[in-house]
Amino acid sequence: MYFNNFCKVVVIFKIVKYITQTLYKKLLLLGFLFLYKINFISSQNINDSLALTRNRNLLVVPAITHSIETDWSFGAAASYTFRYSHEDTLTRTSNLQTLALYSLNKQFVVALDGTIFFPHEKYILGLHGSFSYFPDKFWGLGNDTPDSNEESYIYKQFYIFPHLQRSFFHHNFFIGAMYEFQKVFGIKYGMDKPNISESLFEKENITGRNGSIVSGFGVSFTWDSRNEAFSPNKGSFAQLKYIDFNKLFGSEYSYWNIVFDARRYIAVNTKHVLALQAFAFFNEGTVPIRSMALLGGNNNMRGYYDGRFRDKNQVVFQAEYRLPLFWRFGATGFGGLGEVSDRIGTLNTLHYTYGAGLRFALKPKEKLNIRVDYGFGEGGSNGLYFMIGEAF
Repeated sequence: MYFNNFCKVVVIFKIVKYITQTLYKKLLLLGFLFLYKINFISSQNINDSLALTRNRNLLVVPAITHSIETDWSFGAAASYTFRYSHEDTLTRTSNLQTLALYSLNKQFVVALDGTIFFPHEKYILGLHGSFSYFPDKFWGLGNDTPDSNEESYIYKQFYIFPHLQRSFFHHNFFIGAMYEFQKVFGIKYGMDKPNISESLFEKENITGRNGSIVSGFGVSFTWDSRNEAFSPNKGSFAQLKYIDFNKLFGSEYSYWNIVFDARRYIAVNTKHVLALQAFAFFNEGTVPIRSMALLGGNNNMRGYYDGRFRDKNQVVFQAEYRLPLFWRFGATGFGGLGEVSDRIGTLNTLHYTYGAGLRFALKPKEKLNIRVDYGFGEGGSNGLYFMIGEAF
């Protein structure tokens, strides 16, 4: 047993060494780019009950990212963090982030993400909105689709998701309300087929293959005792979300969606952290393709293309060990198991992933990191990820 564990450690650190040797020039370049960041502390006093006090921080940087889906992407990113009060030590730092990227695969994405923690965290407001023009890939539906099924398609998408939560009974427990809107249009498929009838979209009669509008309201129940929003080293997070997509709300398709996300952060010592996640995504009803569960991506089962396996439902288990190296640099080793399925409760073959990565503390005080991960999956699947923020 000890020999096997030693071998696993050797493998992880060889991966880290490989990433370090092949990417150090890119990290140095990124470091110079970050010299353009803009930081300011406002000295303005505002007495309004909702006004910000003196702790504000704005960061504007050229953005460079990499994933299996996009190859290298280039653009600009801005992050605005703030607190309502220095005296309110229980309230975590709020953040708003915007991003505009164009990739070597001719994809274009503009996004806004944010979490605002109101005084004493009585209320938490989450915001997400995006527009995408995205040449993508599709292998069909199911947990065992072969690599030979690979097919290209293109879509455009608008997405809006506000989520307001209020604490009840305990300062770590929240009940929330949310709204989700998604419009998918301009879908093109069958470009790499001699005839459109040969496309998987036609053969499998894929719901939403000509576009879709989904609109739904939902509720959430959340326990959140994490000590940090970006990269916690202790505490836990558990959230259950239910959204009903209904024609009464303007949706073209009727179905319901349940998402369960549980995370635990364990401080192994003062600087090492073991992060664990269990994630479940369930749909029931007539679900369009862009609302289905996707296995893979930069946060979920790193090493697989985002959507390499796709279906109505999904379960994923992930673990990550994070440790410091020197100065602002750190390292991590991670692994995961996951699957998709057509019916809830159906357990098929679990896919696995593992890998390692480097971290650079962009904002050490707020624990906002640049991450470089390399993940490996089954059948030679692998990928490099160069992103802002932790996977979970």
